[in-house]
Amino acid sequence: MKLVPKDKVIHAFSPHMDPVLRVGAGEIVQFETLDALGGQVQNEEDVMNLDFSKVNPATGPIHVEGAKKGQMLVVEILDINISSDHGVIVAEEGFGVLKNVVKGFKAKILPICDGHVIFNDLSIPIKPMIGVIGVAPEETEFPTGTAYKHGGNMDTKEITIGSKIHLPIFQDGALFALGDVHAVMGDGEVCVSACEVPAIVTVKLDVENRTIEWPIVETKEDLYVLVSLSKLEDALEEATRVAVKMISEARKLSFEEAYMLASLIVDVGVSQLVDPNLTAKAKIPKRYLA
Repeated sequence: MKLVPKDKVIHAFSPHMDPVLRVGAGEIVQFETLDALGGQVQNEEDVMNLDFSKVNPATGPIHVEGAKKGQMLVVEILDINISSDHGVIVAEEGFGVLKNVVKGFKAKILPICDGHVIFNDLSIPIKPMIGVIGVAPEETEFPTGTAYKHGGNMDTKEITIGSKIHLPIFQDGALFALGDVHAVMGDGEVCVSACEVPAIVTVKLDVENRTIEWPIVETKEDLYVLVSLSKLEDALEEATRVAVKMISEARKLSFEEAYMLASLIVDVGVSQLVDPNLTAKAKIPKRYLA
């Protein structure tokens, strides 16, 4: 099994990235990841000297042999192993959903013990997930903190162990990278961060000769269409449109009938509300697409 070490990172997804590793379709690869703050905050005072140019590192990118523009990369998440006994959460003035609550920049170290994140006297079960995951975009460079059709900082808690994420391929080789692992996160990631941790992530990479518009997360029972746009209303609308289109094609229904069916079976929600592009998700139970 090949390993991509944590010193091989990017801070932007670009159409012209140089791969740090080449793998074949079907290979299993491990990624060592830094936390979203680049490992800079080990105590609550470190936040005062944070270098923002090192924030949101993603390990990679790697070239997947045989991956062609117009196809789909399938990333099966086999394991997420948190590699620290603590995480960190931060809040900053002007950021998050409640932009005026925090004054200055605050950090809190969160111990991790026996599969739980400790917040004061509360013990919260860990649910490790990947915040940043994506491929080289089609034309425009995107900071790793911004999500779009290529993936990026989608901060979707369903991107976790046992899930598959389907990503549209815009450049030959895909040029895949991931990072920003969270020990636990709620939908919205409302204060602008979650329990940020370093980790070792194990994935299987494969290629399918299919075209998709936006990233899709597949769990045992559901598909989640992920859409990231600058306005939440637009992201929710586009996620709904794509979900209805998928139902229409799978069930051989008119768009209008599929739209009505979606109103009965599709759950539309939010992944994150705090990055430059906001991420909406539309959940479709797979049994209705058979």
